[in-house]
Amino acid sequence: MRKASIDRKTTETGISAIIDLDGTGLFDVKTGVGFLDHMLEQFSRHSLIDLTLLAEGDLHIDFHHTAEDSGIAIGQAVSKALGERKGIRRYASVDLPMDGTLTRAAVDVSGRPFLVWKVNFTAQKIGDFDTELVREWFQAFTMNAGITLHIETFYADNNHHIAESCFKAMARALRQAIEIDPRQKDKIPSTKGSLAG
Repeated sequence: MRKASIDRKTTETGISAIIDLDGTGLFDVKTGVGFLDHMLEQFSRHSLIDLTLLAEGDLHIDFHHTAEDSGIAIGQAVSKALGERKGIRRYASVDLPMDGTLTRAAVDVSGRPFLVWKVNFTAQKIGDFDTELVREWFQAFTMNAGITLHIETFYADNNHHIAESCFKAMARALRQAIEIDPRQKDKIPSTKGSLAG
């Protein structure tokens, strides 16, 4: 059963995350930040990872800690649920069009965290959400999930579509990469014999 839960509490946030890697994309997300909820719902729906996330953060200051710490908690839960990463396909890449926007996400579920981010926003905010926090979420998620992730937006028609295409592309690539490969379901997909980092 590739499921995990994480309870993370700091002086800035309290976050509870429950995931099922072999779910159907069911979600129950409450962070207190509307745009972040929307993005995490997209992540769940398109990765088919069931996600329950409850976050209480210092929103009276700003959204930074809630965005970053939700990425940490979800990343930790994904890594925990993957365990030894036995039998996974490991690699995947998706080009995702969204109206006038095209974003690519390429992922290696390697145990080695690394983020390459080639995404530029043309506005500082989407509603009341700082666009710089999109990268902060991906950085936190990547480092804690133990994946290598390259994301690039080639062209775009608006900032909402840039952010949403990043979440959807990564979710779709991750969905493929963590699927069990029936040809090697009992093997770790590495000549080293380990994907522990």
